[in-house]
Amino acid sequence: MEIFAAYSHALASLALWGVMVSVLGALSTRGRSAENRCDCGKPKRNYDDPVYRSERAFMNAVETSGPFISVAVAAVLLGASPFWVNLFASVFIVARLAMAFVHIRTTNQPMRSAFFLVGLICLLALAILALAAAF
Repeated sequence: MEIFAAYSHALASLALWGVMVSVLGALSTRGRSAENRCDCGKPKRNYDDPVYRSERAFMNAVETSGPFISVAVAAVLLGASPFWVNLFASVFIVARLAMAFVHIRTTNQPMRSAFFLVGLICLLALAILALAAAF
């Protein structure tokens, strides 16, 4: 397991991601009522409603889970530069935490988009690192 020691930050980021998605899932169920739900049980679309924003923050995290896990694990297993893998995985987590906070607490779309972009850049960088290590 020594080969994975160099990737401790990236691996910790994966663990934190699992915790974060779980917490967002729990938070997404708070405040739902018959008045603010559609027939399917999801909150009605209304960005002014923190209940809806909590649901969207959770779903955004779920939608990003596959890409983050796949590029981070691929970069680690292919032996990409530990410094860069750790950096991009850690920045991804910080950006996504900030994005979730902004998403749930405010209606500040530009700030939410900025944090999304930082996370996306980190995903792309991790993918490039993995592909470079593979070939």
